[in-house]
Amino acid sequence: MPETADLSMELRFTEAYRRHYHAPIAIREAMCLREQFPSVLTAIQPGDLLAGRIQWGLVGFSPHNNPPESGYGYYCDERKIIRALEKSSVPFDQRERGFDMLHFWKKETSQALVEAAFDDRMKPYLFRDELEPLPFNYKPMVAQPIYRMAGVFVNYTKLLNLGIPGLVEELQSHQKAALDNGQDASLYEGMLIALQVFADSCQYYARHAQELADHAAEPAAKAGLQQISICLQNISCQPPETFREALQMSWLYTLMCGTLEMGRMDVYLGDFYVRDLERGILTKDDALALMRSLWRLINDQFREVDGRVIIGGRGRPNEANADRFALLAMETARTYGRAILPQLTLRFYKGMNPLLMEKATELIGEGHTYPLLYNDDVLIPSVQFAHDVPLEDAEQYVPLGCGEIVIDHMGFGTPSGALNMLKALEITLHNGRDPITGKQMGLQTGEFHDFRSFDDLWEAYKEQLRLFIEVLADHEELEYVITGKTAPYLFLSMLYDDCLPRNLGIFDGGVRYLGGSLESYGNVNAADSLTAIRQLVYDEKRFTPEQMLQALHANFEGFEHERRMMLDCPKYGNDDPDADGMLVELHNFLCNTIRDQRQRTNLHWYLDVIINNSQNTTLARWVGASADGRKAGMPMANANTPSGGSDKKGVTALLNSVVKPSPAIHAGAVQNIRFGRDLFTNQREKFDAILGTYFDKGGCQLMVTVINRGDLERALEQPEAYRDLFVRVGGFSARFVDLPRDVQVEILSRTTY
Repeated sequence: MPETADLSMELRFTEAYRRHYHAPIAIREAMCLREQFPSVLTAIQPGDLLAGRIQWGLVGFSPHNNPPESGYGYYCDERKIIRALEKSSVPFDQRERGFDMLHFWKKETSQALVEAAFDDRMKPYLFRDELEPLPFNYKPMVAQPIYRMAGVFVNYTKLLNLGIPGLVEELQSHQKAALDNGQDASLYEGMLIALQVFADSCQYYARHAQELADHAAEPAAKAGLQQISICLQNISCQPPETFREALQMSWLYTLMCGTLEMGRMDVYLGDFYVRDLERGILTKDDALALMRSLWRLINDQFREVDGRVIIGGRGRPNEANADRFALLAMETARTYGRAILPQLTLRFYKGMNPLLMEKATELIGEGHTYPLLYNDDVLIPSVQFAHDVPLEDAEQYVPLGCGEIVIDHMGFGTPSGALNMLKALEITLHNGRDPITGKQMGLQTGEFHDFRSFDDLWEAYKEQLRLFIEVLADHEELEYVITGKTAPYLFLSMLYDDCLPRNLGIFDGGVRYLGGSLESYGNVNAADSLTAIRQLVYDEKRFTPEQMLQALHANFEGFEHERRMMLDCPKYGNDDPDADGMLVELHNFLCNTIRDQRQRTNLHWYLDVIINNSQNTTLARWVGASADGRKAGMPMANANTPSGGSDKKGVTALLNSVVKPSPAIHAGAVQNIRFGRDLFTNQREKFDAILGTYFDKGGCQLMVTVINRGDLERALEQPEAYRDLFVRVGGFSARFVDLPRDVQVEILSRTTY
């Protein structure tokens, strides 16, 4: 039987958009949200202790490409709609309207509006319609525009303290002041409608839970569902009073506003948790069960790079209560079992409750890939400088997604561009041409043989990078400008500092800090390649430029000796002054050039993020052989860590290299390291000393996996026996056996200490 596809919500949503096309954008968005919710909310599942599941429509509104590969903001998943119209049993009366809907959204989605506004400088370098959606990894490109409004961290403390009635009262006060001053008050009107949509959704789930309870056969299930119903009824009309109510409200709001990040959870839930324990209305076991239900929902609803739950760190108002919740969160991770999500993140500093770090290392040693470790003593001053914010705001830094850093509910900085550093070097060696397709991809800065010195090559490479950086910075700013003109993002703006008093949406001047970030990939391979070129072509003159290109074009077939020479050149990760010096020089140019874009744009910050998901592997598929000895299509190094197997001088040398690039000029860098289980179990003092020394020397962040290399090798051959083997891929964790083969091989190539 063909799959059925009911497009009724999508058609109603489209009609609401059309009907309010010329209305204030806040009213238009609110009316669309009213059609979207609760229609896309799905049923409570057996075992759920909290309500809140979602199946995003094929047309809808969300800040962060929900569903995947459909765009952001006002989106339309045209491929799925076409497939549904062609192959499934779409109701007959919807077919004609469905095609009309497709035609309408072709030019009206948020992504389409941004692409239509590209200027002449952007068009030659940024793929548009031919760009594959995320993970944008199927074309030989240097610069990739990304379409999303990611990195959203709303003010959960305000949400839970005020509840819906308090927020309504605040909005009405701002609305009255605006009208009294003769200002446009449509933003507040739209927010009031959106809040009613949220309240209606709470009541929808309350009725649903009660209906399930009425039909439940087991007394325990009936009682649990009735608790869910009462909880939702309460938060629909009053601020949450209990831990359960606060957890339920924060989860459902997260789901509906589309943030995908749950922020500093110990800050906004710690007091609820401790108060309920002290009042005797909650036990630790009750709290753990609720948290495990949240963990389950996050794993079911989010993707592998999302779902940040942040605990610890400076700047927490009630640190004692927050610490007790942080321990609960880590115990949840331990008892829930190995999982991809949430990305539990521990911020730590000297003088913090030592129980938190003890619990964290215990988890890591048991084979969990969480928590991720972030060093406040290094990162807070780095964020203060890089993001150009006061110290008290820097203390509220939050990592998102794969590791980008923004400021909690004060700053926004979506990563909306990606730069393939090794591809940029490859085209520099070919006068701006892509050697795979022959297309002109960058500037004509000269052929390799035209560069009479390494400095000539270095200047040409920097010129290519500067071009792509500027284009991507302009794209980031343009994306915000168009986004701000089309929607105020009501659910986000009402819980971001400064939007309400300014009477402006988050992307239209409302947010305190509107920044951006650019993801860079292949930094280490580019630096190692430059080191090899400088040594072999210019210093020692072992090769001519033509000879080196000949070896690269042949993918080293017949040039095994030449490849060995390239492999033997100094490599980053061995505390080598030449290799590490090149990496630092490239790092400084890249990060400072990106940071300087705030002088060309209206962004408060624009910063590099040296984070990697599997893109170090997938983007590398379209990069030919490189002068570091890497073969064509093979993975690039992961983030700020050495290429697999090139760190040969031990863990001390590795960590000495890793701390050399400055953390004060970017918005996050990922450091992955893998230890054998024996080191943790039999040499625990050494393990602790390694981590302590690294952080004392300026290490800002670490993602640790404790696993034996042999387990990875056996998992390749016997995947069904290793379903519970989890690894850090880059900025996220994954079940090893579910990864693409080339990603598995890249992970296996990394050194185990």
